[in-house]
Amino acid sequence: MCGIVGVISNAPVNQLIYDSLLLLQHRGQDAAGIVTQQERKFFMHKAKGMVKDVFRTRNMRALPGNCGLGQVRYPTAGNAFSEEEAQPFYVNAPFGLVLVHNGNLTNAQALRSELFTTDHRHINTESDSEVLLNVLADEIDKATRGKALDVQDVFAAVAAVHRRIRGSYAVIALIAGHGLLAFRDPYGIRPLCLGRNTDGTIMVASESVVLEGSSHVLDRDIAPGEAVFIDLEGNISSQQCAQNPRLHPCIFEFVYLARPDSVLDGISVYQARLNLGETLAKRVVSAVPPSQIDVVIPIPESSRPSAMQLAQLLGLPYREGFVKNRYVGRTFIMPGQGVRKKSVRQKLNVIGSEFKGRNVLLVDDSIVRGTTSREIVQMAREAGANKVYMASAAPPVRYPNVYGIDMPTSSELVAHDRTIEQIRDLIGCDALIYQDVDAMKQAVGNLRPDLDGFDASCFDGVYVTGDITLADIERMNDERPNAQEDEEDTSRLALPNARHG
Repeated sequence: MCGIVGVISNAPVNQLIYDSLLLLQHRGQDAAGIVTQQERKFFMHKAKGMVKDVFRTRNMRALPGNCGLGQVRYPTAGNAFSEEEAQPFYVNAPFGLVLVHNGNLTNAQALRSELFTTDHRHINTESDSEVLLNVLADEIDKATRGKALDVQDVFAAVAAVHRRIRGSYAVIALIAGHGLLAFRDPYGIRPLCLGRNTDGTIMVASESVVLEGSSHVLDRDIAPGEAVFIDLEGNISSQQCAQNPRLHPCIFEFVYLARPDSVLDGISVYQARLNLGETLAKRVVSAVPPSQIDVVIPIPESSRPSAMQLAQLLGLPYREGFVKNRYVGRTFIMPGQGVRKKSVRQKLNVIGSEFKGRNVLLVDDSIVRGTTSREIVQMAREAGANKVYMASAAPPVRYPNVYGIDMPTSSELVAHDRTIEQIRDLIGCDALIYQDVDAMKQAVGNLRPDLDGFDASCFDGVYVTGDITLADIERMNDERPNAQEDEEDTSRLALPNARHG
């Protein structure tokens, strides 16, 4: 999960890209980068850290030009501690290319070998995004064969990229002196949308909130497998470049990853979370009589819409029982389990009066590793809660994710190979209620009936690309940024090989 943005304008874009990255900060806190183009020259600054810390006035002044790209990074492959793996990535041929990528390539290792032995290209980092850039550069080189670049050559190159790479990818690239290219994988797993301003500025970004927050109007989502090329004058060309595109967006975007004020692939994230709260309410009633619940308390912040809807339907008081320190990062996307454990109590503080002597129902968007949930239940008990029930707006996360979310190791997933009762005991709550997988898909899918489906692999074990094996997951575990820091137990993976979608 990363956040990416690209802009073509008639005015300098450095400040606009910076502001856009602030709106995408929730998608990655490890590193940030911006590249701009003036004439045929690229200007780049990138480093580890939050957007506000990476860019100073002197850095912004060194980013001239009317078009550019930006990215906030959350590492799922490569080295989380390497400055060199911050994006954008650059190659000087053909033409000069820079690229930002959101997603995860599942065949990066094979491509890395192929690029070296067959295409004679050097990969300098462990990042799959650099692999993707070099595959794209190689295919543009083949399509042009020494002649001037034509938009049909660009589309032919993207079609060849689709044939070579596997996994999830939303990509924005700049071709020096020509324009901006954006495309999505054939399943549309990671989001990407297009918008424009009245002054002629055109923007491509991971989420619609970036467009709206910068006075742009959402035009449309880029379709699965589609490529969009915007020349330096702002002329837009597009073409479907995949053979069998199908829209299967990652359902975890709607559960947790995206901002609630975004609309992804025509689905309001906020409304999706309200719907999840409605279906979760039915599960709660079957597990704990509402008369035994005094108050519903969300765990900030993604769970608020679901918790509000649940409380309203059950006729229960809704209260804010936790205050979030906004200057501590999202624990889910922090590298290292030790950092997560330490940050929970720095991140949240209880309002004791909302807990003392009460039976409280805590509502979270999801329970992944269980570390945060266990700490929060303990905090509620220390504040004087009589009973602590916990409800998750998402089903149990039982399977590794390989498409760009940092949960590929089974030993990190609290629900892997455990019963609900075992999870409840580990977390320490008095009752644990999970969303149902089919109910989750229906709750979100009802907002767009023509959707082909979702990637819900971390919940149901069905990998939509249909090419993921146990060996692939074990290999990606070895490649992940925290492989040496977190315990791994790939021998206990329960991958349902017969269920690849």
